[in-house]
Amino acid sequence: MKAIKKVVRQIIKKHKSNDPFQIAKEKNIIVLFEELGSTLGFYSSYKRIKFIHINNQLEEMIQRFVCAHELGHAVLHPKSNTPFLRANTLFSVEKLELEANTFAVELLLPDDVIDQYQGTGLTIYDVAEIYSVPRQLVYLKKLI
Repeated sequence: MKAIKKVVRQIIKKHKSNDPFQIAKEKNIIVLFEELGSTLGFYSSYKRIKFIHINNQLEEMIQRFVCAHELGHAVLHPKSNTPFLRANTLFSVEKLELEANTFAVELLLPDDVIDQYQGTGLTIYDVAEIYSVPRQLVYLKKLI
């Protein structure tokens, strides 16, 4: 998982941002907001065109995490059309999903963001919530 953190650092440095929507745009990944029922989002590609599909019924904070997660698939698994990310698989231990979740956590919660909150009395869970990272996934954050 250290390799994922390194990839994320390079992406943040290159794009001068950790905003998954901005990075997707700069990488020419089309982000679509659609009615997806119980599906949070999914990544697909067609003839070298990459798409991130996000459920338009989700709260903005969750959409941000879903975009980061699907961007992880686009970067780490570009040739795999991942299975739909459903509400009950967000915390999947399946390898591709775990890697995409780790990517999203590292993107949305980089070390410098955590460092900014040192001495404020906020826990890592409080900071994670501010930056759209679900509490249940904070354990994926590598602080080294």
